[in-house]
Amino acid sequence: MKHLLSAVTIYTFFVAVVVSAQPASKQTLCPLMIDTEIDKEEYIIYGGVKVFMCCGTCKKIWKQNPDYFAVVGAAQAPLLTGVASKKIKPMKQLFCPVYTDVRVHPKSMSMVYKGQKIYLSKKRAMDRFKSNPKKYEKNLQ
Repeated sequence: MKHLLSAVTIYTFFVAVVVSAQPASKQTLCPLMIDTEIDKEEYIIYGGVKVFMCCGTCKKIWKQNPDYFAVVGAAQAPLLTGVASKKIKPMKQLFCPVYTDVRVHPKSMSMVYKGQKIYLSKKRAMDRFKSNPKKYEKNLQ
């Protein structure tokens, strides 16, 4: 029994060393607010991959369209590349014209402006755009 316990202890030690030696994700930026550093306590699991966010709000936004965000967020979260859909194509407009570092998706609120459908990240963004479209027009792709 004593030898078995020693063997288990040694095995556990080596497993811990191997697991801790695995390369960490190189993700440093949020896949939704792409200019913001991640918070290691704010993450979701997508396709078995831990994806870090900058805040709880981004976690809520991610839930609105996770398959789409996995495709467009792979640059910030490289581990998504292996699990993201190959069938989903990014929209032409990737970011909100008001909050320019925040991603939009096909289910985001939208409006038509000068004959073009534009997507906005939230109601406040839509209200701001409507109150001064010339200010944000330059941010449309």
